[in-house]
Amino acid sequence: MSVSKRLLALMSALVVAVLVLAGCGGGGASSSSGGTLTLGELTGWPEDVAVDNVTKVILEEDLDYKEVKIEQLDLGLLFQGVSSGDLDAFQDMWLPNHEKLYAEVKNDVEHLEPPWYTGQTTFGLAVPEYMKGVNSIADLNQSGATEIIGIEPGAVISEQVPKHVIPEYNLKLEYKPSSTAAMLAEVEQLYKDKEPFVFPPWCPSTHCEQYAHQDPKINYRYLKDPKDAMGNLYYGPQSDTSASISTIVNEDLSDDDPVAYAFMSHLRLDQEELLALEGEIDKAETPVAGVKAWLKDNRDVVQPAIDAAKKAQ
Repeated sequence: MSVSKRLLALMSALVVAVLVLAGCGGGGASSSSGGTLTLGELTGWPEDVAVDNVTKVILEEDLDYKEVKIEQLDLGLLFQGVSSGDLDAFQDMWLPNHEKLYAEVKNDVEHLEPPWYTGQTTFGLAVPEYMKGVNSIADLNQSGATEIIGIEPGAVISEQVPKHVIPEYNLKLEYKPSSTAAMLAEVEQLYKDKEPFVFPPWCPSTHCEQYAHQDPKINYRYLKDPKDAMGNLYYGPQSDTSASISTIVNEDLSDDDPVAYAFMSHLRLDQEELLALEGEIDKAETPVAGVKAWLKDNRDVVQPAIDAAKKAQ
């Protein structure tokens, strides 16, 4: 055989080998056992902790993933991370609250619809029930409270209140950004002492009105916003609107990881289910342990998403 023929035969063999390997490897690393996934999590937000750890436990234990990593980041970095591909998904996008952040990355991410949370949301500034006569943001200067106990500096409300709410109502109170955990700890102590305070609770969360894990339970009411200074951040009992809570994934995830994509696309939790899940996590030593406790009686809730993911394997 001439040199040219031997070279041609070698090249043909290499092409066949490449095609065989490509055929064996289709579907991405996570379409079979041993895959990995990285979720972005908003630090301290109970509903995000809950949905991320449900995803982690199911993918690792039912779908043979090697590891599902959860990275806690500030809000802006979560959107950037999913857009760049450093994160595969962020499962706690509130719309319209996060509309601006979503608009900046929407060409590089996919918004999974319908939302995974099917219940009602509430969000706004609130005071404890014992603060009589304080029913509106306009009443705060005469309320006895000296500050608004805030959450993470990167949260949208941490920009809205100082820039719009305080000047619009000419409030003498200052907004004190903190963390969700620190905010709740301070609120609990002030509530026990019957001190006046203002804070931004939301539901679904372990501090929302429909769920009482605190001792004592924190009874509160949302403040009316007659000047609409909160804009689209208010979803109190007097509001006819509600935010949606949904997932964004990197634009390539459906091709790179159809299994995780299918699970997150089909996951649905209503208010009762999510609050019960958050309660189990709140009682457990770790979020994973809380999810496993909840799954003992609630596996049927996530079974449709598991079935969809298995079909994609």
